[in-house]
Amino acid sequence: MKIYAAIALLLVSSLHAASEPMKTEKATLGGGCFWCVEAAYERLPGVLSVTSGYAGGQTENPTYEQIGTGKTGHAEVVQIEYDPGKISYQKIIDLFWDAHDPTTLNRQGADVGTQYRSIILTANDEEKTIAEASKSRAQAGFSSPIVTEIVPLEKFYPAEDYHQDFYRENPMHPYNLAVTRPKVKKFQAAVERSGAGQQ
Repeated sequence: MKIYAAIALLLVSSLHAASEPMKTEKATLGGGCFWCVEAAYERLPGVLSVTSGYAGGQTENPTYEQIGTGKTGHAEVVQIEYDPGKISYQKIIDLFWDAHDPTTLNRQGADVGTQYRSIILTANDEEKTIAEASKSRAQAGFSSPIVTEIVPLEKFYPAEDYHQDFYRENPMHPYNLAVTRPKVKKFQAAVERSGAGQQ
């Protein structure tokens, strides 16, 4: 009877574990056009989803057209949902410096304006400490000062549907061919060098 009871207990425990939702966390950051950053991080092991959106401004429920004026204060950002059992917040931030040029103020290439600024939006003090330490370490790899803002996340607004998965849905779009694809390749090389997602 003890054996049957033990088997029943194991079955109940495994069913309970299977019914528990996976614990996930989120990281929010911006490095120029969100199409590029989204496409890069979507390929990172441990990342479950990436949503393009807007954060860091004062206008509620901003539209892409409003963001484009530079008057809302928002930046184009992505919110990365990830499995902390497979990749850490620190690795996500450490790779951020390879996802864009963090030394150009309010621009990435031909994309110019405060909406394209380099920014990390933190959810708590721990994330702030990790981001600031990562920024300090990364500076050694750049001849110009890193201008990335590190600020608390107040509100994230998902962008319009047509911005989501833009690179995946529009691989032959001229912007994706000229700008996004080279950035994704550079990012993937950095991921391979770092061993990100490896346990």
